Amino acid sequence: MTADNAGRIAWVVLSYSLPQGNRASLRVSFWRRLRRIGAFSPKVGVHVLPGNDENIEAFDWMAQEAKHAGGDALVMHVERFEGLSEQAMIDAFNAARAEAYAEIEPDIAELERHVRAPVKDAEDFRALYEPLARLRRRLEQIRAIDFFDSEAGVQLTMRLQAIQEILRPPKSEDAVATSFEQYHGRTWVTRPRPFIDRLACAWLIRRFIDKEARIRYSTTPEADEITFDMPDALFGHRGDDCSFETLVRAFDVDDPAVSRIAQIVHAVDLRDDRFDAPEALGIEAVLRGWQRSDLPDDELEREGCALFDGLYETFRTTHHP
Repeated sequence: MTADNAGRIAWVVLSYSLPQGNRASLRVSFWRRLRRIGAFSPKVGVHVLPGNDENIEAFDWMAQEAKHAGGDALVMHVERFEGLSEQAMIDAFNAARAEAYAEIEPDIAELERHVRAPVKDAEDFRALYEPLARLRRRLEQIRAIDFFDSEAGVQLTMRLQAIQEILRPPKSEDAVATSFEQYHGRTWVTRPRPFIDRLACAWLIRRFIDKEARIRYSTTPEADEITFDMPDALFGHRGDDCSFETLVRAFDVDDPAVSRIAQIVHAVDLRDDRFDAPEALGIEAVLRGWQRSDLPDDELEREGCALFDGLYETFRTTHHP
């Protein structure tokens, strides 16, 4: 959280007025937006957020919109509020988030009652995963504005993580089991013109298996090369898994952020509605654009790895269960 040199929290404040008249829709739009971004109103007409870059930009845009509509607005950067302590402000934000968390807690409890043991088949997995995905999205929306990591949010995140640990997809019977050591210093090979699955595999190899790995793009592997996502590959599609999921399982990469990425890769690559991955459409559009730009394979790999680095950091640092 943004703080000054004395350790105090920096706040950003928005005060605005909209023109009188038939502008009810604009007033409702502003009210909804303030709720969506998590603003707190200690007084009528005064709206407060912690002063990070994203919140400052949100208030700046709202102020600009109010002025364009014929109203007025003022954005202020505030160190403290007279008669309202910093802890009182934090408590107010946490109380607002606690109300939102309380709305989804019964649904999490209901899912916990249904998830008692590892699932046995893909049909059972899908039936339970869909409500889990919906709850995860709702929790993520609240946690995005849970600026002070309230205890309620931490507890619900842990509960969803526990559900997800139980609710793992059934493991393919022919999954490859292996160790890291035998794959260090090796050359990996896959088909040219890499798309989502091959790019994700390249990222996983470099980040989790062997950062010095050499990756080659060819349809004719050499005898000592490790093949992935190509015909008769050592690490390819297995059962209902894409090649990225096969690698994750084979090297036992137990990381919630990687699991989220695996769902996106699966959704784009296999299109079987197994996972609810709302990010998939946007990521696929970016990758299609790169391919149509005729980027060489090594540049596609660099761009792809940068994309997956960004996704990983987002999922790792934003409390995603």
